[in-house]
Amino acid sequence: MSKIQLGVIFGSRSCEHEVAIISAVQLMRNVDREKYDVIPVYISQKGEWFTGAPLMDIKSYTPFDPFMKGILPVHLDLTAGSGALLHFAPPKGLLGGGKEETVARLDCVIPVMHGLHGEDGSLQGLLELANIPYASTGVMGSAVGMDKIAMKRFFMGCGFPSLPGCPLTRSEWERDADAAMDRVEKELPYPVFVKPACLGSSIGVSRADDRAKLKEALELAFSYDRRVLVEKGLDRPIEVNCSVLGFDGERRPSVLEMPNSGAGFLDFSEKYLAGSGGSKGMASLKRIVPAPIGEELTEKLQSLSCEIFDALDCKGVVRIDFMLDRESDEYYITEINTIPGSLAYYLWTETGLPYSRLIDEMVEYAMKAHREKERNSFAYASDILSGAVIGGGKKGGKLKL
Repeated sequence: MSKIQLGVIFGSRSCEHEVAIISAVQLMRNVDREKYDVIPVYISQKGEWFTGAPLMDIKSYTPFDPFMKGILPVHLDLTAGSGALLHFAPPKGLLGGGKEETVARLDCVIPVMHGLHGEDGSLQGLLELANIPYASTGVMGSAVGMDKIAMKRFFMGCGFPSLPGCPLTRSEWERDADAAMDRVEKELPYPVFVKPACLGSSIGVSRADDRAKLKEALELAFSYDRRVLVEKGLDRPIEVNCSVLGFDGERRPSVLEMPNSGAGFLDFSEKYLAGSGGSKGMASLKRIVPAPIGEELTEKLQSLSCEIFDALDCKGVVRIDFMLDRESDEYYITEINTIPGSLAYYLWTETGLPYSRLIDEMVEYAMKAHREKERNSFAYASDILSGAVIGGGKKGGKLKL
């Protein structure tokens, strides 16, 4: 039986570019080579696409050299079902003509993107147009899951427990900073957390305990995003995370983790640079697994995680983060990561599912979702074109457009 040609698309124009590289290299090292031919597809910070075996080595990115031997610039053929990665070979000699060559055909794609231009539904939309199966949440769920303001409104609309928040725009801030802070203070008590709407990995996130700190936090957040969410904070909350794997009602939760021994908010440095550090991505973070929160609360959060997964019509593997209030014992959804750091494989190995098998299941769900899509009708028979008059009025029974 022929192997599946598995594309791993990663990188892109995002503040989380380097984290995505680490997650992708981890994944490519764990793919079962008896079942798949791995085709790395790296999108540089300039938005250029490349493929080639050297991209599977983390050393190729320190720094990245687009002229490295074995690396080719490519682009994706968007013809539905083609799956072709194309490379334009330059002309040889003065009289030679250049030509476009197919260097690979992708049967399935695992997007390993964190942040904008990949995790936010943009890459998913491209793959939908190209009609290539892909192992991540679709356009709608990805877009909502990336945008913290839309995500919070969605969660609250679904009745899921969510902390109150106050959205602001850069134009509102620049027009009258004091009025913007007045609105925050009217709606929310201190402490608050200030977050760029469409960033992850805690980049640009700050805690503010007074107006002076709020001003600093907003200035930082608006340097990363046009829209910012100010969210009610908890005093020394406990963070608990749960991953979910599946598609279309067939899903299951992982064990729960307590990152950083429940010490509360983790910034980028604590997530990726502490200890053994960035080479292991999220997998390097100190954590307690399973989270010591009791069987009853564990089951509640696992069940809620599955409800969230279903509500956003997720696919593949996601991670949902919660905050527990030490004072009230209440719990709140912080966010969903539709392409979590390190693909949350470290939570699944704790359930007895090795990373290679997790990848298998992600591919299986991608193929299942694609088969379901192919059952849809994409044409509707009508005579509208025969009766259309472009730019004219309705004459002789013709339809005006």
